[in-house]
Amino acid sequence: MIDGKVISVRMPDELAEQIDAMARAEGVSVSEAMRAAAYRYIATRKADQDFKDRLRKRLEEDAEILKRLAE
Repeated sequence: MIDGKVISVRMPDELAEQIDAMARAEGVSVSEAMRAAAYRYIATRKADQDFKDRLRKRLEEDAEILKRLAE
């Protein structure tokens, strides 16, 4: 068993059925299939320069808000 946070995800029935079928075909649990998808999503976003620019902007905005709150 993997230690970590449990996250509930609501998705359309058709998508859930496809994930379930694919996980069974691969011989893995739905949880493992979802973790693999999440890892791929993160890797894709980290390789996207536009995403990294948006993330950097968000970090700067959050830092400014936190700075004002600490005053």
